[in-house]
Amino acid sequence: MLDILKKTMPFQVVSEAMLSRIAELGQRVSYDKGAVIYDAGDGAGDVYIIVSGKIEHTLEPGVNARRPVQLLAAGDVFGWAALLEKFPHRLAKAVVTEPAEIIRINGDDLLRLLESDPDSGDVVMSRFATMITRDFTVPDLIAQMRAVHRKTHSQDIQGMNLTMYRMSLWLKSPRPYLMLIGFALFLGFWYLAVEVWKLPRFSQMPGLTVVIKEWLNPNPVYGLSIYTGEYYQHIWSSIWRVTQAFVLATLLGVPLGLFLGWSRKFKEFVFPVFETLRPIPILAWVPLAIVMFIATESAVIFLTFLASFFATALNTMLGVESIEESYVRAAYCLGAKRRQVFIHIIIPGALPFIFTGLQISIGVSWFSLVAAEMVSGQFGLGYVINTSYTMVRYPTIVIGMITLGIVGYVTSAAVRILGDYMMQWRVRELALGGQ
Repeated sequence: MLDILKKTMPFQVVSEAMLSRIAELGQRVSYDKGAVIYDAGDGAGDVYIIVSGKIEHTLEPGVNARRPVQLLAAGDVFGWAALLEKFPHRLAKAVVTEPAEIIRINGDDLLRLLESDPDSGDVVMSRFATMITRDFTVPDLIAQMRAVHRKTHSQDIQGMNLTMYRMSLWLKSPRPYLMLIGFALFLGFWYLAVEVWKLPRFSQMPGLTVVIKEWLNPNPVYGLSIYTGEYYQHIWSSIWRVTQAFVLATLLGVPLGLFLGWSRKFKEFVFPVFETLRPIPILAWVPLAIVMFIATESAVIFLTFLASFFATALNTMLGVESIEESYVRAAYCLGAKRRQVFIHIIIPGALPFIFTGLQISIGVSWFSLVAAEMVSGQFGLGYVINTSYTMVRYPTIVIGMITLGIVGYVTSAAVRILGDYMMQWRVRELALGGQ
């Protein structure tokens, strides 16, 4: 049985150990001439491998196969409907034309076995799909195979392992320590320039110790510290506004950028308008935003959305344009349709640029938000900074700025982590490259 499996197309690349386990699932069955193994519409449970004899395999007309009738011989595989995703019933009639000996393997048992070694399982299922479309001339839509589910043991989560590996490399490198030195130099210069040397340009600024005392004070002089509920209300208002604007910018900017990079005609119509609107500063939109949106909150979200949208769309377009033309040509030569090229080449190929754009997008969202909240907000970190200036609460200005920097850094890191999760292949390259 092992020799037979080795000669069978889907199992040719499987290890000896896995072949032995597959062989244990197989049952030898003999059929006389004229026997009907199954008919179209029957339940699909088993996969068959011919040891000897011949089988006439006739696909039903609804399958739209180019060669619906085939005469199968030793080494051929049929009954593959047991492994299909959307067709749990037989799509053909199998009739014995010469006395045959056949190996029968239950499809569910085979799939469970392949799940124990997902890497090999993916290869086997891919070869099944290739065999169905090539040898049986069945359309790709029908040849979609059932997924090989991977067990979620910690040692199997490649993305987490790669992320931890990159983290260990980062900790071993001088970068984290240089970062700490950079913060120490910045804070040290702030303290010396304001409180010790009292330089002319810094003498009226709040000092480091003053800001820290106010920030950590249970009874703050200016009414804002980590112990006041109002502080977290301002943070939450800003985060919620940025989230709404960022999600909206992503939902609109990514598709627009994909089509700008993918279709030359679409780009000729849209891109000139896009490039005309993109350089307009956010503050220039404030009067129109107030006119267009009666609600103050809607105006703030719109102003926050604008800069984020342009950054997302532009980087997505550049990502599509960066894809080598040879990949697209190769896909067309292999028979791919335009929709398949777009889904399987254009979108994955543009993902690094898309997530770079999203990191820029979340950053400019915070820039725009502060400007919008200064003009028309009632809560939020931008509102805190603006009102603190008008009421001469300088320590609160710095608290708002530092909080804004921390929250902005966390949101950018979250986008970066999401990008690593969705681009495992890129994380693997960076990890192996020591980056």
